[in-house]
Amino acid sequence: MSERARAILCSAIVYIVWGSSYVVTSIGVHALPPRLFSGVRFTVSGIILLTMARLLGRGPVLGRAELRHGLVMGICSVALSNGFNNWAMQWVPSNQAALLNASTSLWIAGFGAFGARAHALTSRVVVGLALGFSGVALILWPGHALDTTHLVPQAGILIGCISWSLGTIYFRNVGTRLDILAFTGLQMLIGGIILAIAGVAFGETARWSWSAHGLAAMAYLTVFSSCIAYLAFAWLARHVPPAQAGTYGYVNPAIATLLGWLVLGERLSPGQIVGMVVILVGVVLVTWPRAPRQASAARP
Repeated sequence: MSERARAILCSAIVYIVWGSSYVVTSIGVHALPPRLFSGVRFTVSGIILLTMARLLGRGPVLGRAELRHGLVMGICSVALSNGFNNWAMQWVPSNQAALLNASTSLWIAGFGAFGARAHALTSRVVVGLALGFSGVALILWPGHALDTTHLVPQAGILIGCISWSLGTIYFRNVGTRLDILAFTGLQMLIGGIILAIAGVAFGETARWSWSAHGLAAMAYLTVFSSCIAYLAFAWLARHVPPAQAGTYGYVNPAIATLLGWLVLGERLSPGQIVGMVVILVGVVLVTWPRAPRQASAARP
């Protein structure tokens, strides 16, 4: 499979799985305490991925540097990102959370302009990013205006978005001897343990119940969102420009809205349809490959 085909496949997995995760997460955090819900999910996911890596002969071979990278990623991309998002979604509707999470594309593209593998933003990418965010607003704005009474949970989601974006750029810039499967499992295990400890510290064990809806949501997120989609995104973070890796932030809200219309019978307004088209245009502008320079243009 060519690298371009892999990029398309990984992007499709991230779009579909993470696009459906908002409604599943909302179900989960309303049935189970949010920190323990995330902690158990990521701890189990980390164990699964590390076991797979061991069976496939891919490590992990842990040294001081690998443990440091795993700790940074576990804190940024799991504990803070998902911890803040899941806590906030007790009050913030899933569609509003999707809109706020769309800002990750902007943060990833902006932070991606710095570091060892800095990738400058072209004018086309900037226009594509702006169009993508505008499309998200068109999809989610009708009847879902931002609720100013929930400023603290909304700020928590934005903190989670920034933390996730910093983790993405950190992973892109650092070198690690670990295979992507082992490294992803390591960061999930570390982040999951941190979240589980936080859940116990906040007294969530008293609120735990064996809810069928909550456990089903956890199972879906563990297998599809944590294992499959995280691996796909980890590959994208290493092999495509940051702005392209972050386009899931535009597509996911569109998928979340479409699933609500198909599964829950929610109305899809004309403005939302226009928003989906605008998002697709923005994604094309960001992800379309650059035209190769002619050989003569490289010579003085």
